[in-house]
Amino acid sequence: MQNNSEQTSKYRKIGGIKMMKNIRKRLENEKGLTLVELLAVIVILAIIAAIAIPAIGNIIKNSQVGALKSDSLNAIAAAELYIIDNPEVLENNTSSMVTLSLLTGDEEGAGESYLEEEISLTDFEYDPTAKAVTKLKAQKGGVKFELIGGQKAVKKDLLDLPNNSKSTTIFEITR
Repeated sequence: MQNNSEQTSKYRKIGGIKMMKNIRKRLENEKGLTLVELLAVIVILAIIAAIAIPAIGNIIKNSQVGALKSDSLNAIAAAELYIIDNPEVLENNTSSMVTLSLLTGDEEGAGESYLEEEISLTDFEYDPTAKAVTKLKAQKGGVKFELIGGQKAVKKDLLDLPNNSKSTTIFEITR
């Protein structure tokens, strides 16, 4: 004859096994997600989107600033090439500026174009004696890039300007 404690533990084992089988059957029959699980997934996706969307927006703005800097550097290189091809600009010893219309070939008597048509610059002046930009305005998308009036900028100023920078003492950047 078995004592009471052995008999009770035997029934517990049998009951526990039946309960496990019931739970397993229910899990196997579960076909979809509960509403709570679905809401949890939606909340997680919303949090990820809230973090990612502004970050992507900043990346786009920074790349537009980089493109404006690149166009400005190309204009400086084109102005230097124009001066090499037209040395009389320096020989006259007048402060004749190399302008955007000279570089694009739009100015009368300008000759060939030193810049492509598809540039973001709207105003540009280069002083060949100072080897510096005296006027610079560019726009791409929602970003405006401008040399602050009265300032002069050399190539190094543009190269040292980070793409994620805001306005500086030389450049005004509007995002």
